[in-house]
Amino acid sequence: MKLTTLPIHFFRTLILMCMMMSAAHAERLKDISNISGQRPNQLVGYGLVVGLDGSGDQTTQTPFTIQSVLQMIGTLGITVPPGGQAQLRNAAAVMVTAEMPALARPGQAIDITVSSMGNAQSLKGGTLLMTPLRAADGQVYAQAQGNVVISGAGASAGGATTTVNHLSAGRIPSGALIERSVPQILPEEFVQIDLKQSDFSMMQKTTQAIGQRFGVGTAIPIDARSLNVRVPLEPLQRIAFMAALQDINIEQTSGPAKVILNSRTGSVVMNQAVKLAPSAVAHGNLTVRIQSTPEVSQPNAFGRGDTVVTSQDTATVSSDGKPDNLIAIAGGANLSSVVKALNMLGATPSDLISILQSLKSSGALTAEIEVI
Repeated sequence: MKLTTLPIHFFRTLILMCMMMSAAHAERLKDISNISGQRPNQLVGYGLVVGLDGSGDQTTQTPFTIQSVLQMIGTLGITVPPGGQAQLRNAAAVMVTAEMPALARPGQAIDITVSSMGNAQSLKGGTLLMTPLRAADGQVYAQAQGNVVISGAGASAGGATTTVNHLSAGRIPSGALIERSVPQILPEEFVQIDLKQSDFSMMQKTTQAIGQRFGVGTAIPIDARSLNVRVPLEPLQRIAFMAALQDINIEQTSGPAKVILNSRTGSVVMNQAVKLAPSAVAHGNLTVRIQSTPEVSQPNAFGRGDTVVTSQDTATVSSDGKPDNLIAIAGGANLSSVVKALNMLGATPSDLISILQSLKSSGALTAEIEVI
């Protein structure tokens, strides 16, 4: 038998991979938190798309489209003779939405989404006319205009029509210009950092990590979500400090036990903190039993280690039309084995949801259930 000697760099690579795997649970502060006051703002506006190839709104059914067109051409000095009727086929009323990023400045371009609000068949080839975009305070923060990009196609022949993708909504890359910036808070001694999820353990680890990097007392926690960080007032030092602050790695903690149920698809998503106590459930013709068998794990005669007692978790499901009587069984199992057994048996989503809710009500399921 020929022995193969592995090079030394192989072991170095292996050690480096193990170190990277051990640090995989740490995330940067910028990924798990936001700076208070620096957030995006939603914008919305009403406008007109023109230049359509006969696929616009039918003005007899959407009178607001013809009203908008008459108002627009009126501002350009054009008046329609009294009694005249305008039949428009190349215009459509649309709603324009956008998201103004944090710290946006006048002149900055942002993407916008254009969506038909009438009965236009397609916005393909249309041009959005100048549309003011307003925020929740009613003030205009951006102006939108440009050619609508539709990622779809449609064709019709006689009474048959076919379409690919959605034709009544599209986007305009860099289609709006910021006209006004959001008032910013003047620099202060403290900056408030808000975690994306409220958790006292995560707040403690965040405070400790900032203290180890910049000194004890730099971070002052407020509650489970927010903390104040003392920052320099000089602009250059403040920028360098914030850049280093957001790159700090925070060790992640296990979140609360949670089970997500999708009542439409029957999918079940759970995290590793979910626990299931000994139980037995009968639902219709389904009977679920959870049990655990203690096992002794003993090392070899000359091996190093300790003798420990482990448990072999099992979950059984029967569907014979006559559910057995519920019996008390010692032990426990994880939720994944129960869900897997039910799926193999062909339990419907309603059966699965009912069983998990019953386990939660009885106290056997240690987790929060959220139905979406």
